[in-house]
Order: sequence, then structure tokens, then C-alpha cells
Amino acid sequence: MVTGTEVLPVRIEHHREPIGIGEPDPRLSWSVRTDVPDWRQAAYELEIEPAQGRVWSSGRVDSAESVLLPWGAAPLSSRERRTVRVRVWEQESDDPSDWSDATTVEAGLLEEPDWTAQLIQPLPMAASADRAAPAALLRREFVLERPIVRGRLYATAHGVYEAQLNGATVGDDVLAPGWSSYPHRLRYQTYDVTEMLVEGPNALGVLLADGWYRGYLGFGGKREVYGDRTGAFLQLEVEHPDGTRTTVASDGSWRTAYGPILRADIYNGETLDVRAELPGWSTAGFDDAAWAAVEVAALDVSTLVAPTGPPVRRIERVAVREILRSPRGKTLLDFGQNLVGRLRLNLPDAEAGTAITIRHAEVLEHGELGTRPLRAALQLDRVVLDGRGPREWEPKFTFHGFRYAEITGWPGQLDHGDVEAVVVHTDMRRTGSFACSDPLVTRLHQNVVWGMRGNFVDVPTDCPQRDERLGWTGDLAVFAPTAGFLYDTAGMLCSWLADLAAEQADHDGVVPIFVPFADIAPPGFPPLQPEAGWGDAAILVPWALYQAHGDTGLLADQWESMTHWLAAFETRAGADLDFPEGGFMFGDWLDTAAPPDNPAAARTPWQCVALAYLAQSAGILSQAADLLGHDSDAYRRLATRAAERFRAEYVTPSGRLAYPSQTAYALAISLDLLLPEQRAHAGRLLAEQVRADGFHIASGFLGTPYVCEALARSGELATAYELLLQRGVPSWLYPVTMGATTIWERWDSMLPDGTINAGEMTSFNHYALGAVADWLHRTVAGLAPAEPGYRRLRIAPRPGPGITSASAEHVTPYGPAAVSWTLDGATFTLDVTVPANTTAEVFLPGEDEVVAVGSGPHSFTRQISVPAPVEKPVPMWQPE
Repeated sequence: MVTGTEVLPVRIEHHREPIGIGEPDPRLSWSVRTDVPDWRQAAYELEIEPAQGRVWSSGRVDSAESVLLPWGAAPLSSRERRTVRVRVWEQESDDPSDWSDATTVEAGLLEEPDWTAQLIQPLPMAASADRAAPAALLRREFVLERPIVRGRLYATAHGVYEAQLNGATVGDDVLAPGWSSYPHRLRYQTYDVTEMLVEGPNALGVLLADGWYRGYLGFGGKREVYGDRTGAFLQLEVEHPDGTRTTVASDGSWRTAYGPILRADIYNGETLDVRAELPGWSTAGFDDAAWAAVEVAALDVSTLVAPTGPPVRRIERVAVREILRSPRGKTLLDFGQNLVGRLRLNLPDAEAGTAITIRHAEVLEHGELGTRPLRAALQLDRVVLDGRGPREWEPKFTFHGFRYAEITGWPGQLDHGDVEAVVVHTDMRRTGSFACSDPLVTRLHQNVVWGMRGNFVDVPTDCPQRDERLGWTGDLAVFAPTAGFLYDTAGMLCSWLADLAAEQADHDGVVPIFVPFADIAPPGFPPLQPEAGWGDAAILVPWALYQAHGDTGLLADQWESMTHWLAAFETRAGADLDFPEGGFMFGDWLDTAAPPDNPAAARTPWQCVALAYLAQSAGILSQAADLLGHDSDAYRRLATRAAERFRAEYVTPSGRLAYPSQTAYALAISLDLLLPEQRAHAGRLLAEQVRADGFHIASGFLGTPYVCEALARSGELATAYELLLQRGVPSWLYPVTMGATTIWERWDSMLPDGTINAGEMTSFNHYALGAVADWLHRTVAGLAPAEPGYRRLRIAPRPGPGITSASAEHVTPYGPAAVSWTLDGATFTLDVTVPANTTAEVFLPGEDEVVAVGSGPHSFTRQISVPAPVEKPVPMWQPE
């Protein structure tokens, strides 16, 4: 054994919980925790042990690799369980480490013939006047006559479901099976229910609600987008000591009724009438004679796929910060944080028929609940009491975006302990953090994190509160690098990208503006067409994941999607890359100059933005082609042509942009569209433009992520810091000064007088503009990968005026990395932690020489000079 070295358990693909996985030969990763300086792996040995038979061993493999290695053993078959462990050898040591603790991996149902279940549907039930239908109950009893070794429930639905077995809820996920591209991919869940089963009579039940499948969806006022009937699909398999298996599947023998959840809708909320509850309905012996038989419908089992990422779960509980009384006398709860989830109530003992109603909103407007930005989404929950004493209640099939809740009908005094908020989102592993000496910037970063949490609810949405909540591709395209630093998003986004590819195949390579896609747009909405930035998610998101995880397999999986998108984009650009057909593009959406009623009105024409994004995507695709062994020449030529066209159309020989906007300069500089002799002048002109804009940000969704980067790259670091630290509107810190706890959709979603922006499209939880956090991580703190997957780290903090310390941490595929620096006068102190089996390149401020270090802690102290604060002339432009 190597003293002080521990090999952590093997990770299976990108799964947090490798049960019911869909990969027959999953890749394996591990990391090492050690106090040995400059620890490097020389070799490893993997052992994979089947339930029966011989152990497979790789033998000693002389390799330093430890991330996403091939399975090696025979592929998993359906339901098969194996355990995996690894040990390693350090460089210059003949002794291996101890074996890691074993990781158990279990396959799901991998072949179509494995499924015997049928899709069962409750009786039709129309939606109510507030566009929400009740939740159905479905049940079946069965008898197990032999002892139980193992029980697995495989389940999915058209709609959202909660399974119950013998009266207890199965699993701890919510809103299962989530939202996917239903015609192409329907995820199923695998639950270990061994301890819930008993010899003798058992009962299996399902609560089934509309969810995304049949409920109100999007901003066009539509229901029943995917189908007019919900359905459940379940297969319970019980193994016995003799190796036989009992299967209980959904079929025509099941019974159904409608229960106490009178309305259940994601946007509009949920109503529970406790008086209508059916105690024991999911236990054996319940009398269901009055229930109806289910109807059996077809389900294409070829669409069933196992999840690649974690489910949505209850993540955190948040207490009430303050109970308020509004000017109109309403009781309001302030949770101190704009979050996504629902309320859990300790219901009082009150007269039967007492109705308690909850409305949710993100902000208050002049002391009252600000519901106008919700548009048609009600975000309203209601519970009707039965007079039988106190109880606890939380909605099951909805989620809301809110900081504030208005409660009416509460009998007696409402106390802080009567209500708490339950935070709900995809159960991703947190991997990144950031803090600095400026508390507003630190709060800004916290807002980015909370904004991501609220919008990563099974799919990466644009907002979690109004009648939209769609997987807008443009938002994620610009935010993916930030997301990949803050959380392990690989499993979740691999699934979303598979949906993207499936939807794209239906539209001749065009990537829909949101994924999953559905025809839900209102009349007059632009047609489905190649959209710069939005469609580029097909390339930018896989590339960001590759940078975070070093996963070329993901690039290979998405290769066809990536190439088809670029072909569609190039076609729209035309033979001369001048977008000759014109028309509409979202472009630099929500530029600060855009009026409330026209979010596409940007300083930079969409053609200029589109050409820059075309060059970027073509360049990335050429790199991906080289990695995967494909011919990259055509993509490289397209990137070159797009850059040449950009310069010919929009740049003077000296480097002046035709459109004096922050976006135009930032894209030209950050995406390397300029000639070497043009870059310095363009950088100075960008800094001048920022000064002319009063050091206010003056860009939209597609330009904002690049502005600070372009300034820093051009030697205008002080201007970048001044822009970051600006507190007036528009700026990143203005919302923070207004009490924001998430990122806003508009720079001025709330006006200084506390009035909500008049635009119909105003959200207070919209992560796109939070993409600046990537610059905080890489430049302010100075932590980034020097090669994809962090096998080498780039440590390059760049202190600027106004911030005297910063830190960042990130859990890389090899283990935790950390950077922390302080500036005391001219004394700069840097502390770095490099994970085992990696190296780092350290760039100290003001020094040309790169310091190469191995794993472990390192400290540096230097005397440096920080750029002086910029002068602030009277701005040429002032925001209204």
C-alpha cells in the first residue's frame, strides 16, 4: 500500500446512482485522494465481479489514465449486477494502493423483448375552467408466494407519476419521468423496492397527472400538446431464491379512479381536497369494486431509454424569513430567496371545508404580490381541509418560481413554523464555487447558482415561473461553460442533447429554438429556421461538456447533430455568407437598448452576430473532427471564410467595427475574427465604447458572455473590472443592489422605483446573463482547464482594481482543485491546490514565465502592480 493514498470508488459513466443504467459497457473513472506531493499514477488494475462466475481483471495496465476508461469485461445484460473496484500504482513505486471500495452497477432493461408491460390509461377527464385536470389513481393487487431476494420496479408514464407500493411512496424523485422528446425518447426509472415487498398480498399503485405531456405547456395557451390521454407503464420484477422471477406488469387487469387531487398542472398549480382521500388505496385489501377498469393503449417500447443523469428531487428546505402584511391586507410570506419548488404546510385543525389558497410570485410590486410577469400561469395551490386534525401537505405534481407567497383562508394565526419552501431541481452534484472581496460580486455569483438551480428542472429551461419554462437552446448555448463549472451537468445534458438531435432530425438539421420541441407558439411567432446562437447549442453545449469532462464519446454521440446543424446554418448564410434571404433572427436578444416591447431591437444587426457565431461553430467543429478522426478541412475552410467575410463586411483595415457596439467588438475579439494587426486597435475601441456607454453593459444574450473576456484579452483589464463593478442600471450588480437573489431576464426587470418592467416578457430568474460567471472563474479567480477534462489546469488570476481577493474551487474528474489569492497593497499571495494525477500551469500576474507544478498545495508571493482604476468621463450615452 502507498501510505497516505486512497483510491475513491469507481464512477460509472456520468451516473450518480448506477442502477438501471442503459449502457451495456459503461466507461469507468476514479480519482485519488493523497497527501503525497506530485502524485502521478503509473498503472492501474480493474476488477469486475459478476454475481456468478469468474472475476474479470484487467491485470496491471501501465497507464496514467483514470477517466472514462473502457469497460473491458463482457457487456452487461439486462438486469445484470456487477461490482467494480480499482487499485493503482504510483510513479516510482512497486507497491499498489489498497483496492477502492466496490461500486455496484446494475443494468436496466436493455432489450425490447424484456418489456411485458402495457400502457394503461385512466378514464378520460376534461380539464377544469382553470386549465388543470385531476390526478388519477391506478392500482393492482398481487400475491408473492415465495421469499423475496430482490425487487425492481421499472416505470414511466405519459404525464408525471408517483408510484406507491403497499401504501408507501416508491423512490424519492419527483415529477418522474420528467420531460423528454416523447415521440422519440421516453425515459423510464428503475427503483429498488426489495424492502417494500412482503410475502403474501401486496398492492402496487400509481398517481398520474398531466405534467408536460397533457398539461398546459408553453406560451401559446395550449394543452394536450403530445396527447389527450395520460398513461402509466410499469413492470415490477421480483427475484426469488431459486432464481425464478415474478413479474407484475401494467395491463388491462388494473383498476382506476380519480382521487383527492382535483387539479394538477405544472404551470397552474394543484388542488387537494382532503375530504376526498381514499385511505389505503395502494394497500392490499382495499375495496376497489366501484373503480373502473383501465384502458390499454399502445406504447412503442423502442422509445424507452434509461436515464443518463439524476432525477428531479427535493433538494433543500427554506424557512420563512418574514411574514408581511400587504397594503391591501394580504398575508405574504418572504422566503428571502427566489427559488423553485413548492410549499410544505403544517395544516391546522380546522372545520371541514376550510380552503387555504397559495399564490406564488418572484417579487413584490409596491408591497403586493407581483403576478403580472407570470402571464397566464396561475402558480396557485389550494388545499381543502377535512376537519380531522392537523396534517402535513405538499403538492406533488407542480413547481413554482417564487420568493413570495400569498396565503388566504388560513384559520387563526399563521406562524413561521407552519410553512416552509421545498427547493426542487435535478439532483446534480455541486462541483464549483466562487467568492471575492466585493460582497456584491459574491452575491452576483450566488444569484447565478440559484438561477441555474431554478432552471435545471429536468430540462435546462429559460425561466421557471411564467407560462413558458421551455428548454430554450440559446440560453444554454451561452451558459453551458458556467453550468459545467458549477455542477456536474454531463448526465443531464447528455439526455437533453439526445432530445435535441432527435428533434433536429425532424427538421432537416435545423435545431429548434427550444428542446424538447412542440408546436406551441402563438400566431405570428417566427417560423422554425436556423437561428444563430440558439441552433449553435448543437455544437457549443457538447463542446463545453467536452472541456469540462474530456469526454470524446459525447462528441462522437453528437457528431451527426453537430454537422447537420452547421450545414443548415451555412445554407441560411448563403453562398457568399451574407444571409441573402434576410428575415428575422433573435440575434443579440435583449440588448440593453431594446425597448420593453421589442426585445430583438439590438445595436448590432443580427447578420453581424450570426456571421460571428457561424465562424465560431465551424472552428469548433473542425477541432472536434480532428479529435474524432474525421476530415476537418471543410469546417476549417468555412471558419476561415466566415472570419474573412466578417472582416470584409464589418471591419475597417485598422480594426474599427462598422457598428460601434460592445457586442460587435467583443465577438470580433473573443472569437478571433480579426487579423493580428487589427486586434490591439479593436480592443482600445471596445474600451472606448464601454467608457462611452458610461461603463454600463450594453449588449444582449449573445454578446454579453464575451465582453469582459474581450477587454481582458485586449489589455483593458481595468475597464473590464469597472464594467463588472458598475452598480447603475444596466449592469450585473444593479439587480443585486435591488435585492435580487437570482439573475434577471432583463437588465432592468425591475425599475429603480420598484415597478416591474412594462415588457410582457419579464422574468426574475433567467440564467443567460449570468454567463459572466465563467469569466469570474477563469479570469478573476483564475481557475480553468488547460486541456479538456482538467488533466492540466490553467491557473491565471488577473487582479484588477476594486477586488482585493478572490477564490474558486472546482471538483474536476481527478478531484478537487482550488485557487485563492489576496492582494495586500502590492503584495500578491496565491494558494493553489492541484488534484492528484494532474499538473498545472501557473501564470503569475506581470510575469511572462509559466510555473509548472504537480499535484498538491502550492503557494506563491509576489510584488505586483495592478492596473489603475479607469478614468470616468461624462458618458455619451445614458440609459433611460
